[in-house]
Amino acid sequence: MADVNTIRTTAGTRAAAIDEGLRAHMNKVYGTMSVGMLITFAAAWAISGLAVTTDPAAGVAQLSASEYLTQFGYTLYASPLKWVVMFAPLVFVFGFSAMINRMSAATAQTVFYAFAAVMGISISSIFLVFTGYSIAQVFLITAIAFAGLSLWGYTTKKDISGWGSFLIMGVIGLIVASIVNIFLASSALMFAISMIGVLIFAGLTAYDTQKIKTDYLAHAHTGDTEWLGKAAIMGALNLYLDFINMFILLLQLLGNRE
Repeated sequence: MADVNTIRTTAGTRAAAIDEGLRAHMNKVYGTMSVGMLITFAAAWAISGLAVTTDPAAGVAQLSASEYLTQFGYTLYASPLKWVVMFAPLVFVFGFSAMINRMSAATAQTVFYAFAAVMGISISSIFLVFTGYSIAQVFLITAIAFAGLSLWGYTTKKDISGWGSFLIMGVIGLIVASIVNIFLASSALMFAISMIGVLIFAGLTAYDTQKIKTDYLAHAHTGDTEWLGKAAIMGALNLYLDFINMFILLLQLLGNRE
């Protein structure tokens, strides 16, 4: 009986340690993601401020009745460099994902924060296109939806791992459709992309959250802190991308334009 009690106690202690480790892992994922979001919106706000002026003498192109693009803004948004700015985050994230196994966890975290800054530059034009109030409003809506979806993905007993391939195919389809619509400039296609995209990234939020949890539980017994550290960074990156994309798509649907 003593041996049975000892086994039960040991198993209970091990389970408690795994639960505590999982909570710490998820806190690191959400914390890293939150810092990335802060960097992104700080960079976007700062860049948009440098791109616009109310002084006609300092402007090189008129943006609205009272605002003008500075030379910096014109270079960023109206010159051929805009294509580099637009696609830089996509290239960055593919490169980061391919090279993370060669990085230390500390380096991966630094690269993630650099990516967040690049993303901020890429989406900085939202402050020129949409009102500040609608940006804040849509951000709040996105945050509430994201929190609910991520909580469901973490707590559900349903295995949603089968969603992965379908959702990734959907993302690829969105990217292709978005590139095509750059040249077509179809408002109807943009509306469809935004609607479908919100649903896809909503599903990915729940899927990625569950995957982060299951990956941790599958590797927790190894004690490989370096792997777990990089897994937390990749988890933060995936959830960050889900949030940013859902926010941008909802902004296209609900945002009030300047």
